[in-house]
Amino acid sequence: MATAKARRILVATEAQCQDLKKQIEAGADFAEIAKKHSSCPSSRQGGDLGEFGPGMMVPEFDKVVFSAEVKKVQGPVKTQFGFHLLEVTERTD
Repeated sequence: MATAKARRILVATEAQCQDLKKQIEAGADFAEIAKKHSSCPSSRQGGDLGEFGPGMMVPEFDKVVFSAEVKKVQGPVKTQFGFHLLEVTERTD
């Protein structure tokens, strides 16, 4: 079974999500941005969600995590919870 490790930043608006993505792409640290801005409980760990398999997250999230390039920030990804920036840190197929 495939598994992945990922980090996420969860915010309320697409505009905020885009702004944070630009900061990360310009060299800001993903974990520090997550700690300051993410509304997800994982923010305390720099957005680290640990390891999980398909179906353990919402479908929109799974679609990105199990297909996106590893170590590249993805998003905004819209779910019922808000807007996410996702970074897959590891994946096994």
